[in-house]
Amino acid sequence: MDLIKFNVEKLKEEHISEVTELWRTSMEQAIRQPPIHAFDSQAYFLQHILTKSHDVRVVVEVTSSKPIAFIASNSYEVSQLYVGIEFQQQGIGAYLLNLAKSYSSGSLTLRTFEVNKKAQVFYERHGFIAGGGNTENEEGLQDIEYRWIAQ
Repeated sequence: MDLIKFNVEKLKEEHISEVTELWRTSMEQAIRQPPIHAFDSQAYFLQHILTKSHDVRVVVEVTSSKPIAFIASNSYEVSQLYVGIEFQQQGIGAYLLNLAKSYSSGSLTLRTFEVNKKAQVFYERHGFIAGGGNTENEEGLQDIEYRWIAQ
């Protein structure tokens, strides 16, 4: 297997379309339901709303300049973390999660859907502990809140 070379960059306008598509495709695969928002609405949210409260970092594959993953986090939470389907299981998500931990206030929370078993295994492997959850999300799906505290 070839080693993927990538850079991590702040979200730029030129990334919006590809990151939105990556987000939609990865999420649909993870929760097995189509996106509930139109593409343009989700792209607007990514560019104009999420960036006001979270640092959005994009993993860009060096040879193609294609965004292959992204994370939206701040000092206390990870709001979004998605890796393109063909780039999963290669350490990219772990790299981004560790980046978020390094910028955190010493603890992070995040939520993932109960149907997303791969995400649950991933977060637990990286020191997050499952807590409560609810269905108070736009998808109406049961979710699980996870918490990580620096040791």
